Amino acid sequence: MFDPKTFAFDPEKISEFFKQNDFTKQFQNFKMPEVDTEAFMTAQKKNMEALVEANKAAAAGYQDLFKKQVSIFEETMAEAQKHLKSFDTTKLDADSAKAQAELAKAAFEKALANMQALAESAQKANASAYEIVSARIQESLVELRDMATKLAKKG
Repeated sequence: MFDPKTFAFDPEKISEFFKQNDFTKQFQNFKMPEVDTEAFMTAQKKNMEALVEANKAAAAGYQDLFKKQVSIFEETMAEAQKHLKSFDTTKLDADSAKAQAELAKAAFEKALANMQALAESAQKANASAYEIVSARIQESLVELRDMATKLAKKG
């Protein structure tokens, strides 16, 4: 079963792992005829760097989203307490019921607007991460095509 304590995803730790472990050294003596292993490993390193950057962008976006959620919650609680204090339980006539209904409607509309804002923040975080990965995929495809073209010319 998945245990987040044993597999905590931390983009900084992953980045540090790849910096400390230079995998290109493991392939220095490994030679395939006519394959540029250095170019291949450079491309893979760029891929990992792009993934780390994408995860950093997503994490920053979600941190901002969390801050907004906390702020909205605190604001909502403060408003609710203010309205509860002003609510007179001894006077329950049509006018006070109408006023309470208007307050409830306004609170509901504000909650919907807040949910929309939070959804947009989450979407921005995801879009930012996607753009980083998508750009790197396009670059990687060009690099692989160029390597294949070089191999075909040599062969």
